[in-house]
Amino acid sequence: MKMYDIITFGGAVVDAFLDTDIPQKGKDICYTSGSKIAVKRLEFSTGGGGTNTAATFANLGLKTGAIIKIGKDSNSELILKELKQRKITFLGKQEPGLTDFSVILDSKEHNRTILTFKEKSNSISYKDIPLNKLKTKWFYFASLDNISLKTQIKLASYSKRKGIKLAYNPSSYLTKKGPSYIKEILKHCDALILNGSEAKQLIKKGDLFKGLHKLGPKIVAITFGKKGTSVSNTKEKFTALPRKIKVKERTGAGDAFASGFVASLVKSSDLETAIIAGSLNAESVIQIPGAKNGLLTWQEMSKELKKSKIKIL
Repeated sequence: MKMYDIITFGGAVVDAFLDTDIPQKGKDICYTSGSKIAVKRLEFSTGGGGTNTAATFANLGLKTGAIIKIGKDSNSELILKELKQRKITFLGKQEPGLTDFSVILDSKEHNRTILTFKEKSNSISYKDIPLNKLKTKWFYFASLDNISLKTQIKLASYSKRKGIKLAYNPSSYLTKKGPSYIKEILKHCDALILNGSEAKQLIKKGDLFKGLHKLGPKIVAITFGKKGTSVSNTKEKFTALPRKIKVKERTGAGDAFASGFVASLVKSSDLETAIIAGSLNAESVIQIPGAKNGLLTWQEMSKELKKSKIKIL
């Protein structure tokens, strides 16, 4: 039986990137009703938390599997083709119907609005998973809800019984429901990665890191945007300050940081190295359109780590 370094469990979609070059009005991107708007750039690529993170793990030399659910259509063939090219083992299910799809609208300021059709990814049942093939050192759970969340909860308990480490990256549509909604995953979590607003949705009062550690996670990483990223393991804490980077497109930045960070942990790196690795991967992604196009290889990551000018506090 194949032994994996890490298996991801998350979404698989095909993304359509549309750049209309329309400026934002405050926090809004506005389109006139009934108008026809010229698209400056149109690009298709695979995405979703399950495949985005699996791509990083494979790029960084880890033996990687992906628990995802796809339909039987042309988009599913794109996803399967990419997994094969990246040497990522498909451990999910393919069934009749449409594969999940997203339209990503990019503003002139390179902030994005995402319209997403997410049906397959949130319907992964426990019986869809080939438990006999899940021999791995780590699981990485991307953000999923409904049936898939219930399955992740069961798999979190499974990971505890089998001595498999677990990383979790829940999105705001989960964290806004409070810690009780995902507590059965958090209590088995070795590494939790989320942004500042998501952390505040889980911890209403007091120190964010202390509060999150009490929920179970041994390592907590919180991204604060322009204020940088902080990581804690209860004994030590590091903050990486962001560098000035020319942003082309932000889609996939969160997945890139989280997977770069976790990949470094899988390789037994210390916290300081892990936070730099995650930051470098995210910086690379936002400079090239597409959620996977800027992902670093292990050779590139090793080179960047040696000369990194990311400031650590």
